[in-house]
Amino acid sequence: MQIQEAVETCVTKKYADFTSCATRSEYWWFVLFLCIINAMLSFAADWAAGVFGLVMLVPYFAVGTRRLRDTDRSAWWWALIVVPIVGWIALAVFHAQLGKTPPTPT
Repeated sequence: MQIQEAVETCVTKKYADFTSCATRSEYWWFVLFLCIINAMLSFAADWAAGVFGLVMLVPYFAVGTRRLRDTDRSAWWWALIVVPIVGWIALAVFHAQLGKTPPTPT
């Protein structure tokens, strides 16, 4: 999955879909997109970056939940986000692990 396809999937097709699964590439391309756009907007205007962050909060949690489901974990693992450093590292590891979704043939 390429970055354009991942962003299109997360923003338009599965904006608030918390039930299916997400591949590693879908999750990480979308996170990269969020980081790049947020950094560019923060140079332009901090309020624009804040608005963008709020608008993208739902698709971010949706794709993260789908990624956790793909690694056979409950969405309740998102609670680790309130634990500074250790919780964030644990979530990053969970999101990076191999999932049950078979890779698509190329």
